[in-house]
Formats: sequence, C-alpha cells, structure tokens
Amino acid sequence: MKRSKSSKNWMTEHVNDHWVQRAKAEGFRARAAFKLLEIDERDRLLRPGMVVVDLGSTPGSWCQVAAPRVKPGGEVFALDILPMDPIPEVTFLQGDFREDSVLMEFETLLAGREVDLVLSDMAPNMSGIAISDDGRMMHLAELALDFSQSHLRTGGNMLIKVFQGAGFMEFRAAMQESFKQLHSRKPDASRDRSAEVYLLGMGRLGAPTGHP
Repeated sequence: MKRSKSSKNWMTEHVNDHWVQRAKAEGFRARAAFKLLEIDERDRLLRPGMVVVDLGSTPGSWCQVAAPRVKPGGEVFALDILPMDPIPEVTFLQGDFREDSVLMEFETLLAGREVDLVLSDMAPNMSGIAISDDGRMMHLAELALDFSQSHLRTGGNMLIKVFQGAGFMEFRAAMQESFKQLHSRKPDASRDRSAEVYLLGMGRLGAPTGHP
C-alpha cells in the first residue's frame, strides 16, 4: 500500500527528530520519556516509596522513568488498551480504561492502596476531525480525573495530557476544584505545533471517594 505524502513527511520528521534519536540512545521506548523527565525535574513529582498509576502507559517510557525513581519501597501500576512489553517493578494490565470491568480489575491490582501520583498520557486514535478528537480526548480526561478522585490520597498529585480545544476550559475548571494548585506545563519534547498541554494538579483536596 502506497504511503500518503503526509505520512511520508511525518515518518521523515520522526526519524530525524532530536528527541526520538535521544530516546534510542538512552534506552527509552519513546520520546515522551523526556516530557515526564522535564516536568519531574521542575516539580519533583516522583519520590521513593510512592504508589504511582500510569494510565495510557504503552509503550512504557513513562514507566521507565517512574519505576527507578520510586525505589525503594514504591510501586508503579500501569494500564493501556495496547500491549506493553514488561518493565521491572511495574505491574501492567492490558484493557480498555473506558470499560467498567477493566477498571474493576485494575482496582483489584491496587488492592486498596491509596495512590500518591496519577499520570495520564492517554490520547484517542486521531481522526483529524477536531470536534470529534477533542470530544474523545476530554472523555478520557474526565475518566482519569474520576479515577483520581476515587483513588488519589489527600495531598496527592495528578499529571494529565489534554488538548487545548473544545471542553478544555471546563476540564481545567474541574481540576481546579479538585486540587490546591493547578499548573500548565508544555515540555520541550512536545512538538511546537501540537495542541497538547499537561495539566498538573497538586495537593488533592478531600479524601478519596473509594476510601471513606
């Protein structure tokens, strides 16, 4: 099957991308590792002993960053609809986060632990139709926020990727109601033309609803 011109252009850009080359050189599975590394350098999110949840984890570059930084005593739990090759010290579940049965299975893995940090780099398959893509992205973001409200300990943090499109301001307001502080982060490894931005909620308010 012949590749489209835009597909060829993307592949050329991807192969020549500084962050892609650096990820290969440093043993990371994706350039996204440097987004989390930069944010963690600035905001000190990952510390020894923490329980971390990584939503939308595949191929696993955020787990590669998080797992060594929560040692000793910490744990990383990861979930994705796509398979992920094993990473030491990471408990992975493959399934669709939008399905209640998958969420229940993931909660079983957590076994009642309160979570210190929720990471979400989830994104839907992009159709190129902005209003549709924005809607699917916001749905995933809302599910991730719901998960945080149920499992994140009081004072815990959440870092989530969202698009600056339809529903963004409403979601931002919902996060502001759940955390003491809310920050926007656009790491250097994010492509300039990308509409993605990372919202960082710090200091979860109230007790997790899953743990009365």
